Amino acid sequence: MPSIDDLDTPAILIDAARAEANIRKAQAHADRHGLKLRPHIKTHKLPYWAKKQVAAGAVGITCQKIGEAEVMADAGLTDIFLPYNILGRTKLERLKALHGRVTLSVTADSKETLEGLAATFADAGHPLQVLVECDTGMGRCGVQTAAEALALAKAIDSAKGLTFGGLMTYPAAGKQAEAEAWLAGAKQALAAAGLECQRISSGGTPDMWRSGDDSVVTEYRPGTYIYLDRYQVAKGVGSLDDCALTVLATVVSHPTPTRAILDSGSKALSSDTLGLADFGELLGMPGARVTGLSEEHGNVTLSGDAKLRIGERVRVVPDHCCVVTNLFDQVHLIDGDKVLETLPVAARGRMG
Repeated sequence: MPSIDDLDTPAILIDAARAEANIRKAQAHADRHGLKLRPHIKTHKLPYWAKKQVAAGAVGITCQKIGEAEVMADAGLTDIFLPYNILGRTKLERLKALHGRVTLSVTADSKETLEGLAATFADAGHPLQVLVECDTGMGRCGVQTAAEALALAKAIDSAKGLTFGGLMTYPAAGKQAEAEAWLAGAKQALAAAGLECQRISSGGTPDMWRSGDDSVVTEYRPGTYIYLDRYQVAKGVGSLDDCALTVLATVVSHPTPTRAILDSGSKALSSDTLGLADFGELLGMPGARVTGLSEEHGNVTLSGDAKLRIGERVRVVPDHCCVVTNLFDQVHLIDGDKVLETLPVAARGRMG
């Protein structure tokens, strides 16, 4: 069995036991609170993990782009949610073909998106389920008011080839209460108009852990929970010991006693900090942080007892693991220092 020492750098390492423990923990939480789990595969982009998540009890998976969903369908995943406004003839034709292969649902937040879906699926053998995307404070996509949600839901309900599937949101971080109130009001407006809303889908790993038995949300779409990262640790979701993904890197220079350089820059660690001060930290070395990035170099600032030497190999816990996954062609599943398996990142680069 190959060792981590046999791998070239930079490389993504996935602690298989940690990832599987994170899957079990999240599913157990969802089960305790009567929530359905529909994990977002954008974090790992691997059919291997998607199948593990479904086997653990997830009702299906979430993909952000049609290309990701096509990869997952090819691998045998059968229940897929695409919470994205699908527009344009080419994408709509692909969506219709995908609809013929799997149980599929999508979102819409405008009449323009809805018109494209309705025209495409009017002659479909079975209706496409469409949820109304709601902006509950994130400031991204979504209808702005309960009245707009009701109007769009009515339009979906009356369109041939479509069926109203419920409400969907991605809430602003730390504003779960506001999102709950928004969704509860929209659900009430729908009920008053005679429209049943059995599915209310929300996203975000931190908010999932705060969801209780009295939540109006019926389904969560967490993504990062499987690997975790420094941002999730900062949010109290887990500890560094729970982080399954690290980037294996080599120290290639040590210009000063307090500064070392890694062979992993923004093309390996990503420059997405999610508001954190640094770009990552070295596993098992609290005094070593990645404080600067260029494309192919990572600047490590050393403090306290932290010491490095040229040629030393280190493991970096990144700030945002979802972006890092999309930067590599493959990941290595590990157990300690042993490499269990090397997997291609099957849905990498599927942006359309």
